[in-house]
Amino acid sequence: MSSIWNEDFRLALASGSPTRRRLLEAAGLPFEVVAADVDERALEAAMPGAAPENLASALARAKALSARASGTLVIGADQVLSLDGALFHKSSTRVQAIRTLSALSGRAHRLTSAFAIARDGEIVASGADAAEMTMRALGAAALDEYLDAAGPGVLGSVGVYQWEGIGAHLFERVQGDHSTILGLPMLKLLAALRGLGALRL
Repeated sequence: MSSIWNEDFRLALASGSPTRRRLLEAAGLPFEVVAADVDERALEAAMPGAAPENLASALARAKALSARASGTLVIGADQVLSLDGALFHKSSTRVQAIRTLSALSGRAHRLTSAFAIARDGEIVASGADAAEMTMRALGAAALDEYLDAAGPGVLGSVGVYQWEGIGAHLFERVQGDHSTILGLPMLKLLAALRGLGALRL
């Protein structure tokens, strides 16, 4: 086990996201993956007009609390993409992907990433951060070429892009922390774990 981690603590990630797993692994954190059972769209529907940070935080908290891992620090996380007050969701088809990319093209949108840490049914820490992403103005032909190059896996990303990969070609300006863009604000998460005594460093 990593020497930077206090062995009195156990850590779990309530997320199926491989990107979030890689972020925790890169930071040297020992963790297990546990299932989160949250109806995201139902929770969103119950918070009409909620600010992106409030919605992302509520989703993160719900995921952290839904996981069953006694005595373990459970991380729940979520990310919300907003543009002029409208929220965007993952695309299930290429047609939907083109519609999302066309709406984002040539404009700046906001990614809000939040986390919550629960232990034995109680939230013990939480935080959120945001990044602003300005996409290049792209025509229909360019978007088709991009989707061909990116492959179907990109539909699993809310903005139809993976910033850490070929999606970087879509942007002309980015403001914000790299890990926040990827869906887990690591600096704030590490500070929270440090505050709980789980990190030695």
